[in-house]
Amino acid sequence: MNFVLKGNLCFCENPQRMTTLPNGYLVSRDGVCEGAFARLPDKFSGLPLVDVGDHLVLPGMNDLHVHAPQFAYRGLGMDLELIEWLTTRAFPEESKYRELDYAARAYDLFVDAMKKSATTRLGCFATLHVPATLMLMEKLEAAGLHGYVGKVSMDRNSPDILCETDAAQAARDAESWLVESRKRFSNIKPILTPRFIPSCTDALMGSLATLMRRYDVPLHSHLSENRAEIRWVEQLCPNADGYADAYDRHGMLTPRTIMAHVVYPEPDEIDLLRERGVMVAHCPASNMNIRSGIAPVRKLMKAGVKVGLGTDVAGGQTIDMFRAVTDAVQVSKLYWRLIDQKQAALTLAEGLYLATKGGGAFFGKVGSFERGYAMDAIVLDDSSLPHPQPLTVAERVERALYLSGECKVVGKYVAGRQIV
Repeated sequence: MNFVLKGNLCFCENPQRMTTLPNGYLVSRDGVCEGAFARLPDKFSGLPLVDVGDHLVLPGMNDLHVHAPQFAYRGLGMDLELIEWLTTRAFPEESKYRELDYAARAYDLFVDAMKKSATTRLGCFATLHVPATLMLMEKLEAAGLHGYVGKVSMDRNSPDILCETDAAQAARDAESWLVESRKRFSNIKPILTPRFIPSCTDALMGSLATLMRRYDVPLHSHLSENRAEIRWVEQLCPNADGYADAYDRHGMLTPRTIMAHVVYPEPDEIDLLRERGVMVAHCPASNMNIRSGIAPVRKLMKAGVKVGLGTDVAGGQTIDMFRAVTDAVQVSKLYWRLIDQKQAALTLAEGLYLATKGGGAFFGKVGSFERGYAMDAIVLDDSSLPHPQPLTVAERVERALYLSGECKVVGKYVAGRQIV
């Protein structure tokens, strides 16, 4: 894992600009970046050189919110709204994962696609089935990816076949999975995953919060995705001061929490998310497809809330994080034009930052080529995008992001280890 990668480097040290180094040098030592350089310092001259020629080299993408069992039906059911979509698509598919043969076939497809994608780290939902969830973690670990996988917990308002017996049994299942996965895996780690407030009783939420503290593990769930869902939470939790508070009353909002969507946050909820240090996973494609709305990402960022990006397959139709970047930029333009012209649209640099260093912060020092950051990198062949005149590295990256389906990831490093 000690080597020098030479290519056309592009990364974001901050949201304001992309740093580019044509024919630059990226130094990896023990899986960590020693820095990116226009000229290779003499002290690194003895390291093996991997020259990728004219290819682009970007930090690996961080998909903060993706549902592995939903990968099988991505691109289907896109005419439905959230609750109907869950009932007719998500729940019937996820119930199949009680059969390990089916789970193995489906998860092989997901892991193979994820390995070939631009994603190097992920925050991933599985299902409530412990054996299938452990299988998914094993496959992701073997593929060389890093991140978090959650055994989903749900004990109400769900089909009988996907509803755990009771809160006590659900907590026991979560704990046994948690203990087993911590013993077996080093790069794919467990994350407690109450599906969302409507599918979890207070008793189950309390037990999961206890497990959070006892085992010092993070948490991943959904927040304020859809107006009908928000009204439902108001009915289920009449004593809570909003959807975010329904989680916070259990101590579930912390710097180690991912909350997906946050399309309709109230001002006090934005303050609460900032104060608790919660990471918001913005999932623009999903929010469009199942008609949830447009998340106020600029407002969240201005308020100091941490934000990254997620594909939310299969609410989102693809695991392509380049598409997540450009979708985030495009929907922010619509938010500015149609909803609030005081909230400026995201720039492409900001979108790329959210997918790399912004979301990468959940995993530690991840998502940049600065010294001390994990050596997560993708090598991108954009030769399929010829142009009649020379383009800068920044212009080539912009085209690659917007035309991602026409490019190919030809190299991929996670913590310094090449997996593609």
